[in-house]
Formats: sequence, C-alpha cells, structure tokens
Amino acid sequence: MEKERILILDQQHIDRKLQRMAYEIWEHNSNESGIVLIGIESGGVAVAESLAARLAKISPLKVEMLSLKLNKKQPLQTPVEISANLSGRSVVLADDVANSGKTLLYALKPLLDQEPSKIMVAVLVDRKHKSFPVTPDIVGHSISTTLQDHIVVECNADGSMEAFLE
Repeated sequence: MEKERILILDQQHIDRKLQRMAYEIWEHNSNESGIVLIGIESGGVAVAESLAARLAKISPLKVEMLSLKLNKKQPLQTPVEISANLSGRSVVLADDVANSGKTLLYALKPLLDQEPSKIMVAVLVDRKHKSFPVTPDIVGHSISTTLQDHIVVECNADGSMEAFLE
C-alpha cells in the first residue's frame, strides 16, 4: 500500500520561509563581513544556494558557498572533508529537513575541528522527534509528526521546492 503524501509547503510558502531565514542569518551575523554557508548534499545544498542568493540581495555579507557530502545512513564510513579554512569564521550549516538530528550532529563534528568563531544550523523543516541533541538555530517550518511519518523536500530542476509529509 502506497503512503499518502500531504503537501505541507508549496513553493510560495517556501519562498517566504527562506526569505525570513535569510533575514535571521543576516541579523545574527550583522557584525561579520562574511559567512561560510555550507549545504549538506543534496537538499541542504538547494536550501543553502537559495539562502545565499537572498543574502546577496538583502545584506553586504560576502557569502562563501560550500557543500558537505555525508553518508546519512553510515556517517563514519566516509570521512567528511571541508575544502575551506573555517578558523575564526562564522559558519551556517544548512539542510532541508532535521529529522533525528543524526545527520546534523555528524556534519558538525568536522566543522568544530577547524575552530570557527560561530556555527549556526539552519533547516527548512524541523521535525520535532530528535534522537540526537541537535536543535536548529534557524527554522523555516516546524512540524510535529508521529515517529512513523517522514518529511520529504523535493528540489526540482527549475530550483523550485515542495515539502511533503509521508
């Protein structure tokens, strides 16, 4: 039996949420000349790219975009490498959905090894059932679900996104 898909965020709502998230990032980093915005592949990269484009329009921040590849099922199997020096810099780690917190926790470790001045976590959708102690700083949409429910953010080729509850 196929699970029912319920649209929870269409492109119009996602646009508004991403715009608000960009303003929040700017507010928290207004004393910085630039930030490093790191998107977790693949959905997090789309969120990070959208945030970077919005920040370029609303702030003077210089945004360096990076992507972080992480095996979400077996995070210790492949080491995570960051191609930039983060020491003393302000970092924003972006992902599409925060489910258990596991992906975010494993993505944060290599960032901490470089001693940035600040790390913030931004997610488009925060699902309230956490197994790991990671709470995003900037959240587009928060939703309480059952443990069996799953949130999917679809990133289309034209750059549009939609979020579904399955």
